[in-house]
Amino acid sequence: MGNLAVRALRAVLGVVLVGTVFVQVMMVWAFFTDPEDGSLPLTPMRVIVFLGMAAAQVALVCVGRLVAMVRRGTVFSHAAFRYVNGVIRAIVAAALLWFAVTAVNAPGQRDDPGVTVIMGGIGLAILGVALIVLVLRMLLAQAVARDAEATQMQAELDEVI
Repeated sequence: MGNLAVRALRAVLGVVLVGTVFVQVMMVWAFFTDPEDGSLPLTPMRVIVFLGMAAAQVALVCVGRLVAMVRRGTVFSHAAFRYVNGVIRAIVAAALLWFAVTAVNAPGQRDDPGVTVIMGGIGLAILGVALIVLVLRMLLAQAVARDAEATQMQAELDEVI
């Protein structure tokens, strides 16, 4: 991975991380200062948004750690699985939070249930992203096994020579 790409990705991750912290601070501030007007249950939505930002932050930190491992050339190790698992858990948490948003929003959509169905479909798509990352984790597991096998074979070859 090129040095420019690593710097650009770190900058993007940093900006998004700062943005999510800002949104969380605003949610806490709004929770205590902005009264509900009754049109939509704001308190559950604010809690869901706060938790969603926390899930995004977990994913951002894990991706940042994986980028650092790629830059150092240590991504093909068992330590990488902790961060990949963190990304998968964060995506699943985001999907569950999206389903919670759908459930909170559903009573207001009785006249147009298609919105709730579409929101449910978006939740399933988010779970699909978690499955894609799970497949990538399996590929990483194969690469780590191949790397360990190659290291062992190299050591045996060095003994012979």
